[in-house]
Amino acid sequence: MTQDAITELIARRLRELRAAAGLSLDALAHKSGVSRSNISLIERGQSNPTAVVLDKLSSALGVSVASMFEAGPAPAAPSPLARVAEQPVWRDPASGYVRRNVSPPGVSPLQLVDVIFPAGQRVAFETSARDPDIHQLVWMIDGRMEIAHGDDTWQLSAGDCLAVRLTAPMRFHNPATQPARYLVALTGARP
Repeated sequence: MTQDAITELIARRLRELRAAAGLSLDALAHKSGVSRSNISLIERGQSNPTAVVLDKLSSALGVSVASMFEAGPAPAAPSPLARVAEQPVWRDPASGYVRRNVSPPGVSPLQLVDVIFPAGQRVAFETSARDPDIHQLVWMIDGRMEIAHGDDTWQLSAGDCLAVRLTAPMRFHNPATQPARYLVALTGARP
């Protein structure tokens, strides 16, 4: 998918999720802490939001960030196969981290996301408790990451796996001079 297609996918998905939640632009702005004008620009496909903004919006909507990249309501018979060429790939405009939604949408309550995180970069999610109880596993494939959840911080190396519930702010930092790659598995997220 092109960056324009990803921006349009996020725009459409945000409109769908906001409508499903019965929230006006003003209500979502108040609930998420993201300005009404910024939400409007995102919904019109005129702005590529940062990871932090996507996290605030998904938290306010009670879904995972991965849900923001799904094509919307699953068809009656969703395909159990997600071809690599059809998997949404998005780059955070602030940090440059790249995420690819790996799992087929609407088939399983488990969501898989492949992340490549640039050297020296940081992303801080102000995540609070979400409506559904979302559990997240972070499995390091290559490199090193420092991951904090609330007041706890862990140093992860290739092969390490961290399990947390999305109930507190999370911070991701790659302290190395090489990019890191990890897999995020989420369950409990509302599709």
